[in-house]
Amino acid sequence: MMTGNGPNQEPYYEKLLHIRTGGSQESHMGFHYYRYEPTPYFALEQLFGQYDVSGAHQFVDFGCGKGRFPFFVHHFLEMRTIGIEMNDSLYQRAQENLKNYTVKNHLTPGHIQFYHCLAEDYRVRSTDDRFYFFNPFSVQIFMRVVGNILKSFEDSQREMHLILYYPSDDYTFFLDHRTAFQLQTEILLQDEFFRNPNERFLIYGIR
Repeated sequence: MMTGNGPNQEPYYEKLLHIRTGGSQESHMGFHYYRYEPTPYFALEQLFGQYDVSGAHQFVDFGCGKGRFPFFVHHFLEMRTIGIEMNDSLYQRAQENLKNYTVKNHLTPGHIQFYHCLAEDYRVRSTDDRFYFFNPFSVQIFMRVVGNILKSFEDSQREMHLILYYPSDDYTFFLDHRTAFQLQTEILLQDEFFRNPNERFLIYGIR
């Protein structure tokens, strides 16, 4: 599925997917919303080399930025994805990438969708069951988003996973002590983890 090109091969994936998602950008939306920084492609390679998503319906990426995660998931896993982004300029870049990606892959609309809204305002759908976070906002916002996810679970019970990259202690403490989500899997990034123990994925589940 993936090529194993390593951390210095971002241009390969950008060209393959026909998108431009690099760089970082401040949110300019106050204390609770953090700057955009895309998940490295080598990290996504390792995540989906070890994480089984069979049976999943739809990914939601909170704080999707320019859309790297949704495009990667759709291309390699052929899964529908949703990206939530509150920053206007990042949302516009995601839409530009979507146009280029759609033309390149001859897609009909709807396979990938981006919503310009606050994460806590997104209404979780009954088909949403995998949720991705790369520290996009404060734990206060995270608590509200997880609350919305759990409300959707109560309305339509199904297996759900939260995937955290570079997980913050605030996020994990909240999940461990104040929700019904349970830690299921820890994926340590080869080579990177021993230099920085935050270089890992945590996958929490409920069913």
